[in-house]
Amino acid sequence: MSITLVTGAANSGKSEWAEYLASQCQKPVIYIATGLKNDHDIEWQKKIEQHQIRRPKNWQTLEIPYNLVDAIALNFSDNCILVDSLGTWVANYLDKNNDDWQKEINHLLETCREYKGEIIFVGEETGWGVVPAYELGRLFRSRLGNLIRLVGGIANSVYLMVGGYAVDVAKLGINLTSIELLAEVRQQAIGNRQQ
Repeated sequence: MSITLVTGAANSGKSEWAEYLASQCQKPVIYIATGLKNDHDIEWQKKIEQHQIRRPKNWQTLEIPYNLVDAIALNFSDNCILVDSLGTWVANYLDKNNDDWQKEINHLLETCREYKGEIIFVGEETGWGVVPAYELGRLFRSRLGNLIRLVGGIANSVYLMVGGYAVDVAKLGINLTSIELLAEVRQQAIGNRQQ
């Protein structure tokens, strides 16, 4: 299993770096596009077209705005799956209540842990800006931030795109998940000593 997360700000080169990583993989590439087409949004359509032009012809493309977990599970062979992007997938599910959303995340993480090939996720960093003034914007920011953190926690590599560079923060940083697990172990040890 190999999981890679590529994250960063808007127009930071996330998709290009993820595409490069996929092109270096010696496995068939399945590109999962999570964005919904919108013929009324010319800027969005141009962005989709740019992505399509860059993609090699031998990559299989699936447009999966909702059932991402099923798409990964159905391609459970020795492939390289590139998911672009987690942000649009989160946006597509903003109408889910918190319990159903948490189940969706748990199912995604479980499926990723079981996957035998390679998965490359592209995910946006949204929490570095102003707090959104409206509730739906805050919900999106919170859900996406949490998802990026959880995917990063199980990823082998986590690339942050900044200033035209791809920096593997998994090699430079300390995984917060390991700190949380360590804190749990310490709490259990303290509880055992007090008994």
